[in-house]
This record gives sequence, structure tokens and C-alpha cells, in this order.
Amino acid sequence: MRKEGNRVVPGQRNPARGPGPDRTAATTTARPRPPYPTPSAEARLRYWFDTTLTRGIPALCGWLALGCLALVVPVSALLVWTDQRAPASLGARIAAVWRSTGQTMRLGGEVGPPLRVVLSVLLALIALLYVSTLVSLITTGLTDRLMALDRGRAAILERGHTVVLGWSEQIPTVVSELVAARTGRRRRVIAVLADKDKSAMEEDLPDTARATGRTRATGRTRATGRTRATGRTRVLCRTGRPADPAALARVSPATADCVLVLPRDDPRDDAETVKTLLSLSAALGEDRRVRVVAAVRDGWHLAAARLAGGPRTTVLDVDDLSARLVVDCARQPGLSLVHQELLDFAGHEFHTLRDPRLPGLTFEEAAGACPESIAVGIAHDDGTVTLNPPLSARFRDDDRLLVIARDEHSTRLSDLPVPHDPKALTHAPPPAPAPAERVLLLGWNRRAPRIVDQLSRRTPPGSTLDVVAGPRAATTAAVRTAAEALAPRMPVRHHPGDPALRSTTDALDPTGYDVVIVLGPDPRPGRGDPDDRTLLTLLHLRAAEEESGRRVPVVTEMADDRNRLIAPRAPGSDFVVSGRLVGLLMTQISQNPHLTAVFEELLAPAGNTLHLRPAAHYVTTGRTTSFAAVAASAARRGECAIGYRSATAADHGMRLNPPKAHVRYWHARDQVVLIAPGD
Repeated sequence: MRKEGNRVVPGQRNPARGPGPDRTAATTTARPRPPYPTPSAEARLRYWFDTTLTRGIPALCGWLALGCLALVVPVSALLVWTDQRAPASLGARIAAVWRSTGQTMRLGGEVGPPLRVVLSVLLALIALLYVSTLVSLITTGLTDRLMALDRGRAAILERGHTVVLGWSEQIPTVVSELVAARTGRRRRVIAVLADKDKSAMEEDLPDTARATGRTRATGRTRATGRTRATGRTRVLCRTGRPADPAALARVSPATADCVLVLPRDDPRDDAETVKTLLSLSAALGEDRRVRVVAAVRDGWHLAAARLAGGPRTTVLDVDDLSARLVVDCARQPGLSLVHQELLDFAGHEFHTLRDPRLPGLTFEEAAGACPESIAVGIAHDDGTVTLNPPLSARFRDDDRLLVIARDEHSTRLSDLPVPHDPKALTHAPPPAPAPAERVLLLGWNRRAPRIVDQLSRRTPPGSTLDVVAGPRAATTAAVRTAAEALAPRMPVRHHPGDPALRSTTDALDPTGYDVVIVLGPDPRPGRGDPDDRTLLTLLHLRAAEEESGRRVPVVTEMADDRNRLIAPRAPGSDFVVSGRLVGLLMTQISQNPHLTAVFEELLAPAGNTLHLRPAAHYVTTGRTTSFAAVAASAARRGECAIGYRSATAADHGMRLNPPKAHVRYWHARDQVVLIAPGD
């Protein structure tokens, strides 16, 4: 420290000592600053050019004019100077260069007094401004129109087309089946309206068609704006909320042949389906001829949806149909193959035949006159159907024959029935009381209470049900409520646990049950694919079967049909993909309104339903005979034989609608597929 007057000044660290060179160096030495890079001339020129471009349209027009002059003037001068007929004087050559430049750039090219040149250039600029403005307006209008088409807001002016409202898990099945439907129309149009981007819909629909092996959907592609051909079918996508009347008008529902209202993926959105049906009823009016097929997921909205749709609307209950299909397959393993075949347009399905020779014939005579199809009922003119009628029932004037055939044109009435060997027919043994069964239910969802209720009504007396479901309070309460309701008919025991864990399934020995039903959880946001846990449960069941050497029928409900292809399966396993089957059913009903009553009875616990019964109850096994003998034996018992299942075939062995003259060797374990009164 040092003292300067009245102040104390801190001393310097390492001060330079002495006045010599060392002191000078110490006081003048400083940290060198890095040299600032000098931009190159090219960088400065590019920066100046970019700066001028940011000044707007005048700068762009100026640069465009300078660029054109820089190219046109030298080339015009070269043309004039190399022309042998060019004038000799310099002024005349400059005028020729100006004339060539003006003609090239549409600037008039007049020569003479300066005022004349200026006026010609002004007129040329006015003409150029007019033409360019007109071209830009036309281009803008076309661009806006194309953008409006790409947004899917243009109206569809078609007649007799099919309208699909909504976008859900059923859309791949519905569109592909509508494309595959064999109809007599030369040109078919399918209009899809959903609250989804049009380009995204058009990108998904071709993938859907390729995945199902069907023809591809059409639509304007995002890159080229062109349409993809589907042969005789076009699929047109429009964007809009189906419940909005303005958006609904874009697909012209009043001139359509049929309208399908798809269920929403979330059961809580069934109210939106009801609003869509209200908008559709307002658009169609009271005196309408358009067939409407809709579906809701929750039965609470079923009555409201039917009121909103009106008397010509068919509304399906998705959860109720799923429960019926699961129980049908649990009671008769292998029945899911029959459902798939009857609902898929790729196989053999229900058709109605109108023939002038039918009135006055008995059902037995009409059935015998169908060598290539199976007669199963009578479709009346009022929309009702008599399934599996008595053989003596006669056709009235407006009645149609309900058949199972390859398509609507393959049924031809023959004058002579197909002969068969009466000695091949057998009599079924007297029915024996069915023993009590043990049923295992792995998993719980919103359809489980319906499944449990129908199981209690269709299983033999004394049967029991074990439920393995998570220990959540809501699940436990739901199982307890179901057990209390079914206590008089079927005992229900709840085993809290995770069905996706091997320890849970092993604790109950699933191979000791008569049938196992696997249910996946309800889909929830952020919970992943519900089929993931179902696949884990199936893996554990398959491992338990291989270790024990015993096979047990397994019925699995799945959400995605693609997961069915990778699921571990064993002989006798059934998969019910409820979303796909409901989509198939909606498509079938939309093409033939008589099928509403047909499937309503087939899927009901009472009435005429589908059955798989031993072939030995109908024909003598261990020998060859025709399918006509099987049909005659079934008709003698008041049943309709519609196919068979071979026990020795490499695949599932299911075949529906074989020709009556088809002769095969019948094994003791073969089964006959029938439409017959329920047990």
C-alpha cells in the first residue's frame, strides 16, 4: 500500500523495476485481438443481391428485366451483325437491334422519334401487364379449385352410389367388401365422408385394399393429383363431420342407394352416431327409399339411434353381436369359420332369387331344383324371412328363394333334382342329456357381462364359470354383480389375477376346462394395443397344452384382424374379431335388406341357428356318397345342410355350399354344417 495525499492506493503486483527496456515492455504489452475476416467480393455481391430481392416485387421485376436484356440484347446484336442484309450504318444497325429486342420481349420495337418509341414501349407494357394479370388470375382460380378438391369439400353428384359415414376400425373391411361385392352395376361409386384429412384417407384406402387382396381404391394422390383406378369401382373421399348437414350434403345421400353409418371407436361417442342419423333423416326426408345401416357400441344408445334413423334404418348393437358370436363359438368350436364364410363376399353368402316358376312350388321342390346352391328359406315381399321353413311351405306371388350361393347369378332352377343313394342315409341316435361343463373366462371388458349372461342361458344345468380378471375395484364389483345375477343358473367364481401372467393361468390348470374364453381389455388412450395382452395369454395357454398333452377349445376375442394372423393357435381354436365381423355384417345388410332378419335369427339363442353336428347322424360314414344324400337326410329332420367340415383336411376343412353332386369319402369325425332349430 502507498499513500498519495490523504488517500491510500493499493500497490501494483510485480511492478516493473527501473526505467529500462523491461519497464517499457511491461507497460506496452497487451493481448492481441484476432483479425476480423474481410468478406470476399463474391460474398459482398451475393449479400447485395439478396438485399435487393427483399425489397419486394419492383426489385424482382427489375432484376428480371435486366436479366432478360442481358441475354436478349447481345444475341440480337449478334444476329444483326452477322446478317448480310443488315444496314451498313451504325445507327441503322442499333435500330435493328432495338427492333429485334422489342419483338422478342414484346416491347413493340418501334423506331423513329423518341416519343414514338416511348409510347410503343408503354403500350407494350400495358399489354404485358394485362396478359400477365389474366394468366395469374386464371392460375390462382385453378389452384384454389384444386386446393378445394384436395380439401375434400366439393359436392358429389352421383346416383345409386354407396355412402359411408365415419372413420373407424370397420372402414378397411367395409370399403374392401363393397369393392368386392358382385353386383350387376357396370359402374359403382363409393363415397366416404369423415372428419379426417382427405389426403390421409386416400393414402390409407389403397393400403387397405392391398392388404385384403382386393382392388385398389381411387382418389387424387397427394403428389400427382391423379386418380387410381379400381376397374368398375371408384372410391371418393370427402372431408367433413357426418353430423353436420352442410358436410353431409357433399356426398348426396338423398340420391344414394344405401348409406352406412360406422360406429365410433369409443363407446362414449355413440351420441355422435345418433346426431348423424338425425342429420341423415333430415336430409332424406320422410318419403325416402335409401337403405340406412348403422351401428352403436353401447346398447344404452340403441333405442335412441333407432328412433333417430326411422323405420327404414337398421341399427346394430356391436357389443351384443360380439357377445353372441363369442358364445356361439364357445358352445360349438369351429363356428367362427362359418360366420366368416357367410359374411365375406369372397366366399359363399346369402342371396335372394326371384323366378317366375317359384309361385306355387313347395320349399322341398324349390330346394331340390338348386343343384349348385343351397336353399335355406323364403324371403317375403314385406321384408320378413322364413328361415328353414317346413318342406310343405308354398311360395306366394312376390316371394323370393333365399339361397347360399357363390353370387346372385349362379343359382338356376333345374327341372330334375340331383339323385342320391337312399341307402346312405342314417338316423341320428336319440339325444342324451348334456353333461355339465366347466368354463374358464380369462379377462374382463365391457362385453363380459353379456357373455356371462348368455353362457348361463345356453350351458347345460350344473355348469360352472371361473373368471380370472384383474383385482381393480371396478372389475371386482362388475364380476360380483354378474355372479349375483346368475347365481340361480350358474355359479360364478372370481379369481383375482392377471391373465397375461403364466403363474395365474397355471394355478387354475386351464387344460382341465371344457372351453376357455380369452377377452382383451377395453382400448384406452395411452394403454397400447389391447391385443398385446391377449397374445401373451394365448402363448401361456399354448404352452400349457403342449406340456399336458391335452387340447382344450379356446375362443379368443381380438380387436385387430392382423393380430389373428400371428396369434399362437391350436386345432379347435376360434378367433372372433368383432370389429371386422360387424363391418362384414353391415356390408351384407346394405346390399340385401332381407339379411337383417336372417342374421338376427341366426345369432339369436332361440330359433333357427347355425350348428356343427357329426356326419354320422346323417349318412353312413366309412364310405363315399354325395352331398345330396346329406341334404336329403337333414331335410328329413327339418334341417338345412349347408356344408361340411372335414376332419382330415390339411387346413380347417370347412366348405360351404358344395354342389349336390359332389361325392366324397365321409369319415367318422367329419361334421355337417346346418341351419336348424336351437337346442
